[in-house]
Amino acid sequence: MPPVDTNQPPEQAAPLLAAVKSKMGMVPNLMATLANAPVALQSYLDFSGDLQQGALPARLREQIALAVANRNGCQYCASAHAMLGKQAGLSEDDIRSGLGGEAGDPQENAALRFAVAIVERRGQVSDRDLEAVRNAGFDDGEIVEIIAHVVLNTFTNYLNNVANTDIDFPVVSLKTA
Repeated sequence: MPPVDTNQPPEQAAPLLAAVKSKMGMVPNLMATLANAPVALQSYLDFSGDLQQGALPARLREQIALAVANRNGCQYCASAHAMLGKQAGLSEDDIRSGLGGEAGDPQENAALRFAVAIVERRGQVSDRDLEAVRNAGFDDGEIVEIIAHVVLNTFTNYLNNVANTDIDFPVVSLKTA
């Protein structure tokens, strides 16, 4: 599935893509692919923007994105979030660990383990999984945000996997399980 021509996008997508370019300095291929359905692009931008205002720090949001991308086999998102993760303060080791669903910090590690459980079990997590993330210090609101980040990232992972989106970030290899 090709991205839209960003020089001649659908009328409803044009202002959205212009805003993305203004913010990022470019229009990533993911956004141009989403622009095939302007309502999907708008929904993604709204959901993503709203979650950035939540309780979870950028560092953890990027670690979740890396873990989910790896579990869903999305090299595009792994590559994009490796770059965004560096901007959020993740080291190369943090990025490699995040792709594996792990972190050196116990609280971050608990959040990643919970996020991976959500992906692997399609949301059918156990009471033990929920108890572990709560015991790590996350309240119910933060747990809902973790779930929301898993959902948002799964959406883009699936889109990129279906569309075979060309990677326009430095390529990062996925970790094998």
